[in-house]
Amino acid sequence: MSHPPLIQGRDASVGRSVWRDISLSSVTAGLVAVLIGYGSSAVIIFQAAEAAGASEAQIGSWLWALGIGMGLTSLGLSLRYRMPVLTAWSTPGAALLATSLPGVPMAQAIGAFLFSAALITLCGITGLFGALVKRIPASLAAALLAGVLLRFGMDLFVALEQQWLLPLAMLTTYALSRRLIPRYAIVAVLLVGVGVAVGQGQLSLAGVGLTPTVPVFTAPEFALSTLIGIGIPLFVVTMATQNLPGIAVLRAAGYSAPSSPLIGWTGAATLALAPFGGYALNLAAISAAVCMGREAHEDPARRYTAGVAAGVGYLIMGIFGATVTALFAAFPAPLIMALAGLALLGTIGNGLAGAVEDASQRDAAVVTFLFTASGVTLLGIGAAFWGLLAGMAMLGIGNARRRR
Repeated sequence: MSHPPLIQGRDASVGRSVWRDISLSSVTAGLVAVLIGYGSSAVIIFQAAEAAGASEAQIGSWLWALGIGMGLTSLGLSLRYRMPVLTAWSTPGAALLATSLPGVPMAQAIGAFLFSAALITLCGITGLFGALVKRIPASLAAALLAGVLLRFGMDLFVALEQQWLLPLAMLTTYALSRRLIPRYAIVAVLLVGVGVAVGQGQLSLAGVGLTPTVPVFTAPEFALSTLIGIGIPLFVVTMATQNLPGIAVLRAAGYSAPSSPLIGWTGAATLALAPFGGYALNLAAISAAVCMGREAHEDPARRYTAGVAAGVGYLIMGIFGATVTALFAAFPAPLIMALAGLALLGTIGNGLAGAVEDASQRDAAVVTFLFTASGVTLLGIGAAFWGLLAGMAMLGIGNARRRR
C-alpha cells in the first residue's frame, strides 16, 4: 500500500495569505468537524461534569474552557504549521471521569486535571511522548479504553427499559446512517432523537437562550489517591487513545506533523484552562479527518484553512457554552443515554478488537478490560488504574515465563 508524500508545514511568517487559500469547501469542512465533535460527544462531557457534582454554571464553564481551548489551539496550530491540525476534548477521558468522579470533590478533580496536563506538557516539551506511551502495550491501552466505555454502551439498552420508542428509533437511524451517510451518522441520530422527543412532548426549549458563558474558576486541591486514581488514567487514556491516533491521522493524510510541539501545546492549553473545567485537550482524529480529504480542498497545501474555520467555530461554541448546557439539560435522560452509547459504539468495538488482536497478550488485555469495567475502587483509587496495573503485571509474568 502506497502512502502519500509527506507535506512539510510552512512557517506562518513565510506562509501564504489565508484569505487567498480559504474556500467555501474548506469552511464547510471545518464547520462539519465542529458539528461532529459536539454532536457525537458533548453529552458525555455533560455526564462527566454532573458526576463531579458540577452546578449548571460550572457545566457551562467546562464547555466554555473546552471550546475556547479547542478553538485557540486549532486556529493557532493550523496557522503556525500550515496544515489542518485540529484539537478536541478527550472523549474517552470524559467517559473515564463520568465513572470515576462520583464522590470526588470538584477541587480534587481539578487537581487531577492539572496533574494529567502537566504530564502531557512534560512529554511534549522533553520529546518523551513516543517513548513513554509506547511502553504501554497497545492491547492494554485498547482494553483500558473499552473497559472505561463499556457502561455507556450498555446504557443504550438500559434506556429501553425507560422508554423503548426513542432509543429504538435512534438505534435504527444509526444502523441506516452508518450504511448511507457514515460521516454524519451521529448527527442524524441526534436529529432523529430530538425529533422523536419533541413529538412526544418530552423536550421543551422555552428556557434556552443565546447566552454568553461566564467562566467559573475552581481552586485545585491535590489528593494523592485522586492524582493516582484519576490523573494517571486520564493521562494514559488521552495520550494512548487520542494523541497517538491524532498524529497517525495527520501522517496518513501526508502531513509531516511535528508531534512533540503539538502535544506540548495541547498540554499547556489544558494547564491554563483546567481550573475552569478544561480537563483534557488533545489532537483530534475523527473530526480532523474531515478536514484532510479532497472534500476540504483539492490542494492539500490549502486544507489548513479548514482547521482555521474549525478553530473559529469552536471559539463561538465555547463563548456560548451556557447555551449548549441549557440545551442538553432540556434533553430527556433516555435520549442522552442512547446518544452517548451510539456515539461510542465504534470506539468500544475498536477497543475490543485491539485488545484481543495479539493472542500472546490476550489474557492480560482481558484482565485489564474486566477490572476496568468492574468499576471497583481499592484504597481510594479507581478501577482504570488498577486494571492497567493488573494487566501489566500479568503480561510481565507471561513474558518472564516465555523467556525461561
